Amino acid sequence: MKKVGILHPGAMGSSIAASAAAGGHAVYWAAAGRSAASRARADAQGLIALESLAELCAVCDVLLCVCPPDAAVTVAAAVASAGFRGLYCDGNAIAPQKARLIGERLAAAGIDFVDGSIIGPPAWRAGTTRFYLSGSGADAIAALFAGSLTEAIPLGEEIGKASALKMVFAAGTKGATALTVAILGVAEQLGLRADLHAELARREADLPQRRQQQARAVTAKAWRFAGEMQEIATTFEEAGLPPGFFQAAQEVYQRLALFKDQETTPEIEAVLAALLKPD
Repeated sequence: MKKVGILHPGAMGSSIAASAAAGGHAVYWAAAGRSAASRARADAQGLIALESLAELCAVCDVLLCVCPPDAAVTVAAAVASAGFRGLYCDGNAIAPQKARLIGERLAAAGIDFVDGSIIGPPAWRAGTTRFYLSGSGADAIAALFAGSLTEAIPLGEEIGKASALKMVFAAGTKGATALTVAILGVAEQLGLRADLHAELARREADLPQRRQQQARAVTAKAWRFAGEMQEIATTFEEAGLPPGFFQAAQEVYQRLALFKDQETTPEIEAVLAALLKPD
């Protein structure tokens, strides 16, 4: 049994923590300064609360980081400053060059590093969620999830490979959704939304409804996807391809970020209004 710390038990992180607990491990989290929603998720999964990050770093053998991509470097630096000396896995949607940077900085602090990326929804059903891992400790992290709802897949020892897979996959899913939202916005602005829907319906009768539902459903996570689009843009630029589309996708998601934490899914009119008249 390992002592595993989760940074932090958000919607995805709490499911990853639950999978590690299902693998027979004691799972801890640092409660200081976290929201009531985080506390509720941690309590629901039976996570063991510690008061501070320093205490978490002192107690745990392994730390799993699942946070917004723009916080990944800061969280890793805080862990290094707190004196952690175990195995650290970054499971965030970050560019491979950022994963390598974090790995280099943690290695300099005496911390073993595994690059990770999660594809799929929070792991509450079998067969839906893959945790890809790369680095010399990939097999050790994968072993934490044996028999759980999270399928852990090692990709070898090359740091950055797991993150790169997430970037190219998300480019074709979340990037395509941002394009769909932008197209609907332009059609609305030009007074052509009904005409566009009529043309789409000639191809598939329910295609207009599916496109609108796709735009509505993404609003809950748009605040998080904005940072991910910037990571994808960085990945494309590093690979010698133009990053501009994903920089535009970032702005699309930033315009929809106001829907964060809303209890109901907004109607398409509200989505398009936010897109066309950003604050």
